[in-house]
Amino acid sequence: MTMIKYDILVCGGTGCRASESHNLVENLNKELIFHNLEKEVKIVTTGCFGFCEKGPIVKIIPDNTFYTQVMPSDASEIIEEHIIKGRKIERLLYIDPKSMMGIDDSKNMDFYKKQLRIALRNCGFINPENIEESIARNGYAALAKVLEFMTSETVIDEIKRSGLRGRGGGGFPTGLKWDIARKNVNDIKYVVCNADEGDPGAFMDRSILEGDPHVVIEAMAICGYCIGASHGLIYIRAEYPLAIKRLRIAIDQAREYGLLGENILDSGFSFDVELRYGAGAFVCGEETALIHSMEGKRGEPTVKPPFPAESGYRGKPTNVNNVETFANVPVIILKGANWFSSIGTEKSKGTKVFALAGKINNVGLIEVPMGTTLREVIFDIGGGIKGGKKFKAVQTGGPSGGCLTQKHLDIPIDFDNLIAAGSMMGSGGLIVMDEDDCMVAMSKFFLEFTVEESCGKCAPCRIGNKRLHEILHRITEGKSSKAELATLKNLCTVIKDTSLCGLGQTSPNPILSTMENFMDEYNDHIQNHKCSAGKCKSLLKYFIDLEECIGCAACARICPVNAIVGQKKQLHIINQQICIKCGACLEKCKFNAIVLS
Repeated sequence: MTMIKYDILVCGGTGCRASESHNLVENLNKELIFHNLEKEVKIVTTGCFGFCEKGPIVKIIPDNTFYTQVMPSDASEIIEEHIIKGRKIERLLYIDPKSMMGIDDSKNMDFYKKQLRIALRNCGFINPENIEESIARNGYAALAKVLEFMTSETVIDEIKRSGLRGRGGGGFPTGLKWDIARKNVNDIKYVVCNADEGDPGAFMDRSILEGDPHVVIEAMAICGYCIGASHGLIYIRAEYPLAIKRLRIAIDQAREYGLLGENILDSGFSFDVELRYGAGAFVCGEETALIHSMEGKRGEPTVKPPFPAESGYRGKPTNVNNVETFANVPVIILKGANWFSSIGTEKSKGTKVFALAGKINNVGLIEVPMGTTLREVIFDIGGGIKGGKKFKAVQTGGPSGGCLTQKHLDIPIDFDNLIAAGSMMGSGGLIVMDEDDCMVAMSKFFLEFTVEESCGKCAPCRIGNKRLHEILHRITEGKSSKAELATLKNLCTVIKDTSLCGLGQTSPNPILSTMENFMDEYNDHIQNHKCSAGKCKSLLKYFIDLEECIGCAACARICPVNAIVGQKKQLHIINQQICIKCGACLEKCKFNAIVLS
């Protein structure tokens, strides 16, 4: 029997597929057939490696060679040079920006050095569409241990002692949540996985489901055993077609292997899972709104209590956890609560997955121990700010969070520290901003999202956020007054205190945090009618430097509204009454004669 000599792991996550990694896999297989190597080399389509900025990623085992930005056209060279001749392809190696040397092993890359992958432990290592590869890396071993050796009480106690808190934003203790659902007696109970990931720039849950769907299925079954539920539902947004496909395959395979369905592993315990699709409403990330959506009703939150653990889906006790929370459960069962609780900070145990986005060099998905600082995340793992620009702020927690600044960079990241700093953990989105970003415009951007996504059920959110947006609009248009700043802040406080659910209660956070840290920008917009970052178009003015202008008329020809007048080879002038501030003249001028003020 011919032994497999090489495994070629190719990222098959959504980001890399968008860069044709699926075509790369096809070409690699063709090359193997051409060189008669199908029995010696195995191509494995995996989930996300995390280093999205450098995708598509190819990793070759057993020598751990890590290739970046691999194109379908590189397939023949990989097989002929690396596999057949044993020569690494230097041009495909990651180039360290400090030494400018190629690095062939991901363990030596700054992006990975400070990471600790628990929830993401199998992403990038297994074929998510093959249950046997999951089982080979201890998939369903925790479920087997629970069903054979543990009671529901001992499992819940282990989760409690681990210190695991919900990773969806609220940070509620997971073990306590399970225990409450267990103690609510009913013949029918439900386990729900919240995969309705709606934060702008967030892709943590999607990547886990694409790279390791079995870990969520296993954890849901463990939860079902603990609380006395036999049915699970995964609420996933329909915009995640690849995650949906792989979940369907995983569920079918788990049933085939007797890991879902009736009498799992001859234990007498039965549990099955089905998918429910969301239409992309951000508010359905709130658990009561999510449950109503699954019931075919409007996705609107309700006042709690009763909590879902008492009366949830179809009025039955229901436990709701998000994808990342479930992904931590099996490893806690296998390695123990003491192991997990030894990671992180006093009140925030374990790791957290973050999606790095915005003006950062290493856009991607990372997992770090709780207590890692923002500086380490942004500058060590994230590689700093694009184009050598100056760091300005980072938005944590998506539209529900706040903007943190230079003074917050050395804060250890955990639930309590971020709240104390005026932000929140949220589900894990980190959007980095540089010196060219306007913080007033950024607040307006996040509030536009919140206004659009509000269900409209309660007046503070439905009306209050609209009024906030109108004030911000006037500020960015240069039509506001200093008195409106007090109104803005007061209205933010009222909305936080009176909104029905977390969407409304957290929607003012971006405004309050930017007012706290960047009040000078608000004042500049109002008093001087100036946006120093040049992002608020209504406050911009384009002028022609008469000393630099040679009268070439290039700017006049490109202007879409004919706002630039002047004879050829004579000085030109911009009519400010007509100018729409599109910036076309600035881009076209070769003589630096266009000045932005």
